Formats: sequence, C-alpha cells, structure tokens
Amino acid sequence: MCLLCMLCACSMQRDARDCFGAVPNNEIAGSSTEAAGHDTAREPSPSNNLIADLLSRGSDRLKNIIGNPGKYETRILYTQVDRDRQGRPQFRHFGYGADPKSYFNPASLVKLPVACLALQKINELHIPGLTCDTRLAIGRQHRCQTAVTGDSTAPDGHPTVAQYIRKALLVSDNDAYNRLYEFLGQEYINASLWRIGYPSARIIRRFNGCDADDNRYTNPVTFYDDDNNVVYAQPAQVNNALLSNPPGTVTKGKAYIDPQGRYVRRPYDYTFHNYLCLQDIHTMLQSILFPESFSEQARFHLTQQDYALLYRCLSSLPGESDVPAYHNPKLYPDNYKKYFLFGDARDGIIADRSIRIFNVVGQSDGYLSDCAYIRNASAQIEFFLSAVIYVNDDEIIKDNTYEYQTAGLPFLAELGRILYAYEQTRGHG
Repeated sequence: MCLLCMLCACSMQRDARDCFGAVPNNEIAGSSTEAAGHDTAREPSPSNNLIADLLSRGSDRLKNIIGNPGKYETRILYTQVDRDRQGRPQFRHFGYGADPKSYFNPASLVKLPVACLALQKINELHIPGLTCDTRLAIGRQHRCQTAVTGDSTAPDGHPTVAQYIRKALLVSDNDAYNRLYEFLGQEYINASLWRIGYPSARIIRRFNGCDADDNRYTNPVTFYDDDNNVVYAQPAQVNNALLSNPPGTVTKGKAYIDPQGRYVRRPYDYTFHNYLCLQDIHTMLQSILFPESFSEQARFHLTQQDYALLYRCLSSLPGESDVPAYHNPKLYPDNYKKYFLFGDARDGIIADRSIRIFNVVGQSDGYLSDCAYIRNASAQIEFFLSAVIYVNDDEIIKDNTYEYQTAGLPFLAELGRILYAYEQTRGHG
C-alpha cells in the first residue's frame, strides 16, 4: 500500500516564510494546527531547548561536533507528528544549529524538488499519450551538452522520466538528475519553486562541470510512443536571467583543486551553485508526504500515481527496487542513502525493516545532509528529521578528502538514534 493510502492529513496552510525567516537556534517553529494565516513562527516554546537537551545525552564524539559549530556548521530540524482521534496529523517544529542564512552545499538534496517538478510539468502539459513512462530522447544543441537515446538500467533500454526519478531518488544518480534538469529547464524549475513558496531556492546547475552560463541552456527533448511517433517535441531552452545565490558572493575553504587537478590557493566560489536551505527541503518533504496538510498553492501539482512513485523511490532500499543493477550489496548496501540511524551500520546492513525512512540525502565538498520522514507503523512512531554537517578538516575543496566515514555519517546515525529513542518515550496524539 502506498504511503498516500496510509496518511490522513489535516487542513493547514504552509508557513510561507523563506529561509531567511527560519527559526534561530533551539526555537520552535510553531504548531501546524493553528488556523490558516496565523503565523506561529515567533511564538515561545514550552521547551525551546529540546534538541540541545537531547544532544547532551550523546557520545563524546557527538558532543565534540556540537561544541564546534564554527567548524562543523551543524544545523538540525525536527518535526514531531501527532495524530488526533480521526488520525489527522498535527506537527510541531524544532530547530537547532547554524545561522539559517548561511550557505551550505545542498548537493543531491535538490534531486527531490526536481523529481517532483518533472512529474508536475508532465501533468501541466496535458498532452495525450505523454506520461512519466513515455520513452524519450535528449538531443544536443549547446556546448557542455550531451545527447542520450538509451538507458541500460531501464527494463526495455529506453529512458523515461519515471526511470530517471527512480535512479535519482533510489541511488542519487547524478546523470539522472541532469536529464530531469534538462527536461525542465532552469527557468521553469526556479519559477515553479518560487510560486509555491520557496523564493530563496536556486537550482541553477547540472552536476557535470558546466559553468554558470552553460547551465542556463538546456537540451531539446523528444518523447515517442511505442510506434516511434513523436508525442511531444520540446525545443532547446534558455533562461535569459543569470541567477546566483541569494546570500550573494559565497566562498568556502582556504584552497581548492581545479578541474585540471591543480591546487588553487584561494577559497572556492559557490556564488553560482545551487542553493536550497534546510528549512525549504524539510518543508518540501512534509508537503509531499502530507499533501492535504498544505494549501493547493503551496504544494507540487501531482497525481496519486505520482505520489505512489515518489513514496516507493524515497523509502525503498536499493535491493528492494525493481532495478537489477542496484541489487549488488557491495555497490549499493542497504544504508547507501539512509544516513539517519543506519549510516554507520556494520557492512551497511539494515536488519530492522520495521523502520521505514522516506528521505533524500546530499554529499559534496565535505557537506553531508539528510532530510527524512522516519516511520515505524507498528510502534506508532513517525517524525521528520533534517540535518547537515560540514566535515572538511584540511579546508581544501574538491580534493575528495573529507571525514564522511569518521565524523559525518557517525554523527547523523547517532542523531537519528537519539531522536528515535526520544520518540519511543514521548506520548503521541
């Protein structure tokens, strides 16, 4: 049964403030059960040090990370989910950590909104015969573009939007994200996100080394039916506006390795990289899993079939998927993209399958992030948890020397276990 069939939702309006209005350290973001239009963002919390109190129970390693916010740039968002007698969810939000205005590299977190927008665009086109399962071909019309006509992971060898979504969300495939980006076009991606309440979001680059100008240009895309007739031909697109990060000029590190392998003794420039603050991706995931808790204007325009596809991709382990290429546990262990609770699991094995995690992760340039809905239906536990940590001891960007295994993944795994243990003790409903 898809998650949509299991989740009942209450009526609520999305808190439409952008990242720069997000709550500071340890403050509650307010209850989701307030009347529409009532801003609870600044209301006091009865326990506004909750996350800090929970973190104080952690290991010395975790406490060392929390005690060095300038180095690790940790930020955490936690949303409790309680249900009334009718099963309708009520949310309560808590935050902890770094300045919400500060930049972090969202990396693959952007794959979630791009996947949703790809489904939304197909729905908005209203073209007979065009679905997420319609086979497609991508052309080449500008520098830094590549064409594609096949997909070795697809059952019939043909690329489709649905298959790209599976690859992007199941194993965080970068090329799949690039192809969805090219179908959507830079202008559509950002205008759509701004329209549903994420005005600070900037998804403005592929993951293939193209520069800021090249990323404004996207490939022609053609869809075909089973008889090789053209269903829809989308010409190449260009965004005439050169978009950059809302924080302005953003640099990190003391040096970086350039594409030619040369050491460059100056900070790395992220000004024209993707920007998606933790509050936005946290809220997006809530809107996808509990769409009826958000106004129509504050959610993606998706069908029940779209939601079912997303729920499968967000929650499945690689070995549970219908993609044989992902069944190799050495390449794709159970915890391949399940950082909370299981990121440090021995041999990558997740033994307890009663816990299901619907999530998207990011890993790039020392930034490690996870945005998740964690659910154990038999134990009546469900909550949202998002976090980011920066692990780059040598402060050199692009050298592939980061402390993911020794610091980042153990931190996120322990954080997940701490919050899960707390959920086991608190009353729900």
